Amino acid sequence: MHIQVDSEIGSLKALLIHSPDSGLGKVVPSKAQDWLFEDIVHLDIVRSKEYDYYLKILLYFLDPDKIKGKLQQIDSPENSRAFYKPDNPDFHNSTKVIELQNLLTDILHDPDICQKLTASVCAIEGCTYQLEQELLNTSPSELAKVFISGSMANDNMIFPPIPNFIFTRDIGITINDHILLNKPAKKARARETLLARYIFFNHQLFKDYRDKIIEIPDTLQFFLRPGEEHGEKTTIEGGDVMVVSKDHVLIGCSERTSASGASEAIKMLFERNVVSKATVVKIPPKRDFMHIDTIFTQVKRNMWVLLGSIGSQEQSKGLDPIDYISEKRNKEKPEIIQFTRNEIGSPKTFSCIEHLLDDISQNDLKSNRPTEFIYSGNNIFPYDAREQWTDSCNLLAIREGVVIGYDRNDKTVEAFKEKGFEVIKASDLINKFENGELNPESIENTLILMPSAELSRARGGFHCMSMPLLRESFKR
Repeated sequence: MHIQVDSEIGSLKALLIHSPDSGLGKVVPSKAQDWLFEDIVHLDIVRSKEYDYYLKILLYFLDPDKIKGKLQQIDSPENSRAFYKPDNPDFHNSTKVIELQNLLTDILHDPDICQKLTASVCAIEGCTYQLEQELLNTSPSELAKVFISGSMANDNMIFPPIPNFIFTRDIGITINDHILLNKPAKKARARETLLARYIFFNHQLFKDYRDKIIEIPDTLQFFLRPGEEHGEKTTIEGGDVMVVSKDHVLIGCSERTSASGASEAIKMLFERNVVSKATVVKIPPKRDFMHIDTIFTQVKRNMWVLLGSIGSQEQSKGLDPIDYISEKRNKEKPEIIQFTRNEIGSPKTFSCIEHLLDDISQNDLKSNRPTEFIYSGNNIFPYDAREQWTDSCNLLAIREGVVIGYDRNDKTVEAFKEKGFEVIKASDLINKFENGELNPESIENTLILMPSAELSRARGGFHCMSMPLLRESFKR
């Protein structure tokens, strides 16, 4: 398989996803925040009423032969969602919309990999030797489910689930023809990172790219440095990495990505000549923001969706009372520093996010139109903050001007309409694709709205729930 991503908006051709698994339905309130969820979710609604629409939209755009003309059969009650279940013989098994659980199952067919990975999982989860032996006698498909959901076939939980596995963006990021693997900040993501490493280094899908997989080393003697538990660790997650052009990558410093993680990533990307320019966007280490892709993503060459309170606020439509008390909003403005490979000692700075994004649109992407911004909640308090919390800024571009987001962010939807976008519910679009009224190739300037009552509780949008492997090169 060819792997290449050199923009956020080139036509999407292949990506990694993970459909919600049974582990999401076992998150308990007392552990939700430890496992990085804000709330517990209703698994059946998340699957059949919400995420399944996302999968259908992806297939219609990326792999239509898998779904076009088959929708009635796929969704018939007697099929019991077989099309959506990775371990089912009737699973879609797309080579364009690639299920991570299937890749894990594939590598577990190798006895040596199976033994090593089982031993590694059992070590980090503190399992007994007897349990390890029991797992080794489990079939590859069942073992993959155990590693992800934490539950045996009898529904007995033997270790915690990894509910964040649905956020495939965070396990790694494709930068041109390289793959940068993450180093998570939170213990809850340790197992998913281990699984991802084994997949990328051992699956045949990535065999031609193994020398192009980048792992970030730990800072030497980090455990002696100040800080709780492990000191100043080197951490980086994919939600803090954006490939905005062939030569330019953005890296956020956030709650999840440390300064040393960003520094090591830039160093390795420069040493390997993967990019020539890297911009660090330092945002407050707050749960509200989490990653840079929760506060801005790209919509078109000259258009971005953005949380206004961390921007210039020059176009603010509402007054936030927090500006008038001790915790001023301007404390949340990012620090933005840009490095060039051949001039590393002379960094460039930007005064606000809008200026950086305008520079990307005009200079990196050679836009011949003014740069425009769509603000979360239409930049009206309190809707801006409310809708950013439910991922109004975390959109996935199927291609330039065609983006997927949640249906609950009403004021942000209004802002899209004001910019001339068509807005359509996923269910309506699927019906129009199926009856031939619309063709995926003809869709442009469209915001596709996904049902989101339960899925949004996980605090991640569709940018988070995707790891693009192949996009068409974006012409400048």
